[in-house]
Amino acid sequence: MTSNPLLQKWSTPFKLPPFDRIEDDHFSEALDHTLENTLEEIDRIAESDLPPTFENTIEAMEKAEEQLNDVVGVFFNLLGSCSNEARRKLEIEFSPKFAKFSSDISLNAKLFQRVNHLWQMQSELSLTQEQLRVLELNRRSFIRSGCALDEEAKNRLRYLREELASLTTRFSQNILKEENDWYLEIPEDKHDELPEFLIEGMKNAALERDLMGHVITLNRSLIVPFLQFSNRRELREIAYNAWVGRGANKNDNNTEALIDQILKYRFELAQLLGYDNYSEFKLEVEMAKSPDQVRNLLEQVWEPARKQALADRDVLQEMLHEDGINDNLKPWDWRYYAEKRRVIEYDYNEAQAKNYFQLNFMLEAAFDCANKLFGLTFKELDVPLYHDDCRAWEVLKNGQHMAVFIGDYYARPGKRSGAWCSSFRSQRNFGGRIRPITVNVCNFVKPDAGEPCLLSFDDTRTLFHEFGHALHSMLSDVTYGYISGTSVARDFVELPSQLFEHWMELPEILTKFGLHAETGEPIPASLLDKILKARNFDMGFATVEYLASAFVDLELHDNLPPSNTLEKAEEILQKINLPPEIKMRHGTSNFSHVFATDGYSSGYYSYMWSEVMDADAFECFLEEGGPFNQETAKRLEKHILSAGSSKEADDLYIAFRGKLPTADALLKKRGFLST
Repeated sequence: MTSNPLLQKWSTPFKLPPFDRIEDDHFSEALDHTLENTLEEIDRIAESDLPPTFENTIEAMEKAEEQLNDVVGVFFNLLGSCSNEARRKLEIEFSPKFAKFSSDISLNAKLFQRVNHLWQMQSELSLTQEQLRVLELNRRSFIRSGCALDEEAKNRLRYLREELASLTTRFSQNILKEENDWYLEIPEDKHDELPEFLIEGMKNAALERDLMGHVITLNRSLIVPFLQFSNRRELREIAYNAWVGRGANKNDNNTEALIDQILKYRFELAQLLGYDNYSEFKLEVEMAKSPDQVRNLLEQVWEPARKQALADRDVLQEMLHEDGINDNLKPWDWRYYAEKRRVIEYDYNEAQAKNYFQLNFMLEAAFDCANKLFGLTFKELDVPLYHDDCRAWEVLKNGQHMAVFIGDYYARPGKRSGAWCSSFRSQRNFGGRIRPITVNVCNFVKPDAGEPCLLSFDDTRTLFHEFGHALHSMLSDVTYGYISGTSVARDFVELPSQLFEHWMELPEILTKFGLHAETGEPIPASLLDKILKARNFDMGFATVEYLASAFVDLELHDNLPPSNTLEKAEEILQKINLPPEIKMRHGTSNFSHVFATDGYSSGYYSYMWSEVMDADAFECFLEEGGPFNQETAKRLEKHILSAGSSKEADDLYIAFRGKLPTADALLKKRGFLST
């Protein structure tokens, strides 16, 4: 018996982690214990004298990792959303341990022999289609991990993986420190033109840092509206440069040397495994298959998007001159003049619309759509969670428990920036009916006590996007956790999330749930019409800044590692002729998608790849009777949302739609192609 709650069987409701009993001191023991025990169990499987079977090899491997997955799920979720000094130190200590653990399994020759034997004998085994798929993916993983290499190459791979784990961890922590440490005081005499919601958010941001007055931080939900509404050009410049310059400052948080080394090690790792470069290695198992396929998509969208952005630039430049500023439009000017232009052309501004987008009601809207589409209901729970800001719901379908959904929506020090979906536990039916515990994390500005949290239209889109990921997790219905939920190709995983964004824009949803924060009146049809007509407003800018990041990510990984990554990134941007008034959505020095983890390295394009499918998939709903057509929703659930990675992504999409899409639907959706 142990007093460590992470190592005990959880008797909590729905077997939630016992958050109210977990302390930082528990993690080190629990991580060490579960890593050691899991590896011992894996070694027993590899060393077994019994002939390999699916049960004593593949299923045994999955069972061996159950407790480790529980502990790791708690640690990394809390590290991302509630970081502190103790947890950051543990991350540094354990990152190479996790890399070593992974290598000890993936480079275990005897274990691979058992898996490979099963693969070779598959025609003689009575395996289900799902079991064959799990076997195939396990074998592919061993081969891509280098199990077939000689011992010298294997040892070098081990070293590279452990070093990369340490480097990406340091990158992540440096960016978090930059975001936590920086703020800009905004005196009250410089609040002119700032909307009330932003002033309130600045005040709360100051209080979180034990300061009086008002401050801007590097939280996107603060800095973007500041750039939209502040008429103080000199302050916009300071804030913008701090935002895009994270990681490039001459201080202890500088990431330049880290990303240079990350790229060098990734390139060497790919070459050891027999690939020309890291992009070739990463993209082999994605829908895109190759860098050329990715480049083809990005180039199809680049020229129409750039053409639109340049036309918009000329309009904003003229507005700048009309304000008496004898200068060229700068990146810190774009959002300010775009917002002024929106008011002129569409007769509404973000501040006006924001009163109708309350977090609680937008959550209800997401739940309502999930109910209409998939029959899900949500019952709020009163259970201990990891932070007082979190809320939890039991998710039910036809009265049957489907999942626990946790929402963690407010920005705070120690939470990394951005928005994401994660799991404390994944779905599986092996070993019993195990349902997921899924969490959505965002960084919305927390309101004063008793006041509603008001979202921008883009914030609301983010909420629906992450909830789409959550649906992919919560509706999963496969036997093995290895392929459940969002464990799919990187350029397929964004399909459910981006598809669900479409329901946020439906007039019947916004009319029902878009209630004014003070009067309770539904959003007027005239304002709603303006918002929806303006949905593609400034789309040239949004597409160009995204594509710039995608091009840089692809080219950095599809070539020899540069001696100076930041200089190379600038060369790439010059080559594609990025307008100087627009910067990358994620600057190279703070590109966490790519350098804080390996998840989106050479894969940032995947949002657009998935958007090709999401635009086509929503067209399917409209063609077949409307956005809530039940037959279409059933196919979406059966072939995509519940299917995990039980088949190749192409096959899953064709099973739903009947064919693969072209880029035309995306170009039309973004307003670059006439309907």
